[in-house]
Amino acid sequence: MSTKAFKNEKIEYFKKQFEQAKVAIVTDYRGLSVEEITELRRELQKENSDYTVTKNTLCKIASKGTNFEVVESLMQGPSAIAFGFGDEVSAAKVVAKFIKENKKGEIIGGVLDGKLLSAQEAQQLAKMPSKEELYAKILGSINSPASGIVYSVNGVMSALVRAIDAVAKQKAS
Repeated sequence: MSTKAFKNEKIEYFKKQFEQAKVAIVTDYRGLSVEEITELRRELQKENSDYTVTKNTLCKIASKGTNFEVVESLMQGPSAIAFGFGDEVSAAKVVAKFIKENKKGEIIGGVLDGKLLSAQEAQQLAKMPSKEELYAKILGSINSPASGIVYSVNGVMSALVRAIDAVAKQKAS
């Protein structure tokens, strides 16, 4: 395969990733071995995400005309991008956890909804609850008052049954 064809193929690949992704987390992968990158990629794939080591120039070309055009300013030195296709938080969570556990690599920044995120903002994104966690909290909040009412009604009914039973025993004796 010629070099030009290979580059065009990579540009198309990145363009497709940018069009489908909801979030992109840019990392410096220095210090990570091929095995560690593969491990990170597998963890991300479990969360409907992907991790790709990039050629900065090709990535900049591919991002033109997409919501991720601002990623260009983050593409300095050896870079890799974690693309999140599911929710906006899971890719950042997996990357931040992996970097913390392995003490290698670093989050450079990210892009969410066409807005550039600093390294600190990307770290904060990783600390946010996922959609599933938020749904569970909302359902718990909705269910809590209903449960309280049920327990209160059951408590009143139980007390009434005990009182009637006590009266019946007293009249029987």
